[in-house]
Amino acid sequence: MPEITISMAAGRTDEQKAGMMRDITKALVTNLGVDAEAVVIQINEAPLHHKMKGGKTFVERKAAQK
Repeated sequence: MPEITISMAAGRTDEQKAGMMRDITKALVTNLGVDAEAVVIQINEAPLHHKMKGGKTFVERKAAQK
């Protein structure tokens, strides 16, 4: 049973996340030959102010882009 954990910044819609999980499930079915019912996917989301890249939080990075 493949289990996939995805860590990402919060902000995507439920529809976007569901589409991503469906695509990953299809890829595992195709490439590993497992049944879709065996695939478990979990998303761990962090608020933008709890993630940092290059010494700036994602909130700071987003503000700098404007």
